[in-house]
Amino acid sequence: MKKYLILASLILVFIPNLNKDNEEIIIPDEAIRFRVVAESNTKEDQETKNLIKNVLEKDLTELLKNSNNIEETRDILKANQRHFETLIERTLLTNKVNTTYKVNFGLNYFPQKNYKGVIYEEGYYESLVVTLGSGNGENWWCVLFPPLCLMEAEETNTNDVEYKSFVKEMIDKYL
Repeated sequence: MKKYLILASLILVFIPNLNKDNEEIIIPDEAIRFRVVAESNTKEDQETKNLIKNVLEKDLTELLKNSNNIEETRDILKANQRHFETLIERTLLTNKVNTTYKVNFGLNYFPQKNYKGVIYEEGYYESLVVTLGSGNGENWWCVLFPPLCLMEAEETNTNDVEYKSFVKEMIDKYL
């Protein structure tokens, strides 16, 4: 009986804290997003979208690494729009992908999106958007400023660390 009382006490103390590591990431009102829209949902078009996303994300990480505020980020994005177009064109040619593309920095439409557990309403947001072909496929997006996606890109290059909770493991084991 004493074991069950201790277990019940632990449950009451620790259950509210079990999901603390899954903190919500709130995108501030003053943010710049980055979006790549695929031509369609075919496997090839989604692969092309990911290829362009990866090339631009790497380039943007380097370009924006010293940007300290939203104005600097805007200036860098505006000044490099032709550079982004050249990079996309070269990537498509190198990979023998025949599609058109459009690069736009400004206010662009975003559908409603669930990002890291938070729902963001549809609307027009300041963003760098790359549309491949007709842009009828699934899209990928993230936040350039504050640099949420650039930090995520850097994190994927590190070894993942898994944290475990002894109490949670005991609860899962016995309940």
